[in-house]
Amino acid sequence: MKKSINQWSFPGEYTLEQCIALAAKAGFAGYEPAFDLEGPLSMTSSDAEAAAVKAMIEDAGMEVASLATGVFWGAPFTSDSPATRARAVDLLKRQIEVAALLGTDAILVVPGLVGADFIEGSEVIPYDKAYDRAQEGIGACVEHAKSAGVKIGIENVWNKFLLSPLEMRSFVDSFGSPYVGAYVDVGNMLINGYPEQWIRILGQRIVRIHIKDFKKSVGTLDGFCPLLEGDVNFPEVIKALNEVGYQSFLTAEMNSGVPSEATVMATSRAMSSFMGQ
Repeated sequence: MKKSINQWSFPGEYTLEQCIALAAKAGFAGYEPAFDLEGPLSMTSSDAEAAAVKAMIEDAGMEVASLATGVFWGAPFTSDSPATRARAVDLLKRQIEVAALLGTDAILVVPGLVGADFIEGSEVIPYDKAYDRAQEGIGACVEHAKSAGVKIGIENVWNKFLLSPLEMRSFVDSFGSPYVGAYVDVGNMLINGYPEQWIRILGQRIVRIHIKDFKKSVGTLDGFCPLLEGDVNFPEVIKALNEVGYQSFLTAEMNSGVPSEATVMATSRAMSSFMGQ
């Protein structure tokens, strides 16, 4: 397994070049950039801009670990609006294309939501409708993913949806394609589950892993904390990953406190400690 870090883990004022340089300095083998609504990796960016980002990461001695995005919070596949659902499909297809240009075979996708308490004014969607709509929207992109050689990784997030590993397994399997899998975030499910159980149940369906830590006693967004300061049992996580034969990237997504060079360095050291590197 190789350690990488997500673009959202860096100070907001950092340029992409500064983020990549710091990730390399901290000893990460991979870097996970983000697809957004604007910028060098977006709906409006050129293929040449994506190629430039790829070159920047590789010139720093790293690989493109995968391609994350937060765009589906604003354009969920599960929305009551047909126009919003169509927008989600367009976004996913372009995200797949950009991932292929970056030379990575995996993307992070939020499949929609039943509700999101941390988003003011978020839609509340009946669970069964959310399931059907997410299935339909993502299903419309499976052939696109296959053609590009890119796997769609469905992430477990705080969306009141796909709340157990059994449900995630069934949802992934419903597409009948190796190009749809699970993007497991070991910190996100700690509020109502155990990441090592998710890993063992999802097994070969796992596309990528997000690494973060969480304090169950807090129980809100404020519970996310620096690695090794929360309740994630990292030795058991690593054991489970080894059992299922996972060999790809572990990507730190540090969204607690104020990002700084010190937190990036500390994150790298913490990951090395539980990865045995």
